[in-house]
Amino acid sequence: MKLTRREIEHIAKLARLELTEEELAKYGEQLSNVLGYIDMLSEADTERVEPTAQVTGLENVFREDNADPWDKGEIEAALGESPATEGRFIKVRKVLD
Repeated sequence: MKLTRREIEHIAKLARLELTEEELAKYGEQLSNVLGYIDMLSEADTERVEPTAQVTGLENVFREDNADPWDKGEIEAALGESPATEGRFIKVRKVLD
């Protein structure tokens, strides 16, 4: 697939690249070659190939998200480590305005 000079300049602009005349010619040819190789993939027979999202066979393993209640000693120990508390809560500085 041969790109035109205008297409190469447009791609460079989209990529925020300021290319010299020499770079336009060099990278334009290289990009055209890469697109040519990709275009060759359309010739592959994929009629009997099932689409896949991943090929490793790995699956996500989730666990139940259960909160275990703390006893009074654990609560007091956690609150004791905090620099500021308000009742049974840890007081923190505001993050957002």
